[in-house]
Amino acid sequence: MPSKFDPQKHHRKSIRLKGYDYSQAGAYFVTLVAQGREPFFGKVVDGEMVLNEAGKMVKVIWEAMPERFPNIELGAFVVMPNHFHAVVIIHTLVGAGLVPAPGFDETGATTRVAPTNPSTLGHIIGAFKSITTHEYITGVDEKGWARFDKRLWQRNYYERIIRNEREMGSVWRYIEANPTMWDADKENLLPG
Repeated sequence: MPSKFDPQKHHRKSIRLKGYDYSQAGAYFVTLVAQGREPFFGKVVDGEMVLNEAGKMVKVIWEAMPERFPNIELGAFVVMPNHFHAVVIIHTLVGAGLVPAPGFDETGATTRVAPTNPSTLGHIIGAFKSITTHEYITGVDEKGWARFDKRLWQRNYYERIIRNEREMGSVWRYIEANPTMWDADKENLLPG
């Protein structure tokens, strides 16, 4: 019999910015981590990420996300052995067209257009995690991929709102250089 809800034990603290509307146009830096930090997606060899079949699947699904969410644009991204970094830019849908995400300036000031689309960052990441998990399970069943314990991805994800072009440049460089920093990465639990 299921236990009763106990708010002391059964709570999840949100790591989202309180009061922020994650459906509004803007740019976001997102990190997802594999459950148990298991290296399901490949390995880093001489500072280069070498994707296995599961890693290639994750990459292909991410690249197809704008087909499911036509109001998004993908920025830099990298599939690492046990995590995934990406920049996702949400544009506002108005009628049949897109209103571009607000521009950034050095002060971080932006112009906002009232969102008319229901695609929040959470919807986008949730769909990505669901689709990749389904495809990964198929890979386990049909191709002998390593099994995972209960879930492929950790329950939550990390995000940061990118507020200006300087931050965008910094995040972009970090993502592109991530494989070269693997030996020092806190997500790297593999012996060096």
